[in-house]
Amino acid sequence: MHWYLEVLKKYAVFDGRARRQEYWMFVLISSFLPFVVLLLAALLGMQMGTGVSVLLTVYWLAILLPSIAVWVRRLHDTGRSGWWVLASFVPLLGAIALIVFSLQDSETGANQYGPNPKTVRA
Repeated sequence: MHWYLEVLKKYAVFDGRARRQEYWMFVLISSFLPFVVLLLAALLGMQMGTGVSVLLTVYWLAILLPSIAVWVRRLHDTGRSGWWVLASFVPLLGAIALIVFSLQDSETGANQYGPNPKTVRA
């Protein structure tokens, strides 16, 4: 949860760099949380339909900006411009390229986007 909360603290921070661990833990947890929302809705007795859809929509809207921000910072960590996020609009090839970029290790040392987050102590 630490990495998820770190991303939320940097809600709309598009500058700097994000480690692989920060990015992928955020992706993992934010993919898991809709199931928690569905479970919570079931425990509250909400009928599947409008109420649950509203809860999920609010959740997705709440994490949209932090998701894009951490994605941009992850691209910065690999030495690429955040504008590469627009490649996601290219069917299949854009998604594959962005997944490959997200899996790559950080650039060693500082780059134009800041110091390497692996070597910077908090």
